[in-house]
Amino acid sequence: MRVLLVNDTEKPIADLQDALRDAGYEVLPHVSGSGLLRAVEAAAPDVVILDVDSPSRDTLEQLAMLDRHAPRPVVMFSADGDEGLIRDVLGAGVAAYVVDGLAPGRLAPILRVAMARFEQQANVRLRLDELEHKLGDRKDIDRAKGLLMERRGMSEAQAYAALRQQAMKHGLKLADVARRILSMSDLLG
Repeated sequence: MRVLLVNDTEKPIADLQDALRDAGYEVLPHVSGSGLLRAVEAAAPDVVILDVDSPSRDTLEQLAMLDRHAPRPVVMFSADGDEGLIRDVLGAGVAAYVVDGLAPGRLAPILRVAMARFEQQANVRLRLDELEHKLGDRKDIDRAKGLLMERRGMSEAQAYAALRQQAMKHGLKLADVARRILSMSDLLG
């Protein structure tokens, strides 16, 4: 597993690097917080570990961009235990936020928890995307049925049957047929 270290403190990180290597991780060259996004894109780490005194707005923005464009487990060690800040950090996609203490011996379990939490969040996102897609399909089907009912004087059951028949006839999904009907309706006015 490849780990990218981001150090925005004056503390040396040699102990942390050694602990990660001893635990079997490949430690990539560390960077400062301002180069986080570029470093992740270039090195493609499996996990990102940040050691900061207190995360800056810039760091939070970079973490949010990372979460949107190149999501991966992120562990942040910080000296700042402010509750609002913790919420902001977690909202930016950090899987584990540890206050007061970057103890090398605790690192492996913290990374395991962060990876498990990240995987869980990824599954939730995937499920949410699926549900949003299904909801969009359902809305399109309902709109197409409504259009058929209005323009062709069909009942709801007849409109649905017509959509199904066209889907089967052309080997398409019901939602795709509905979108075609809506598209043609928009075109024809």
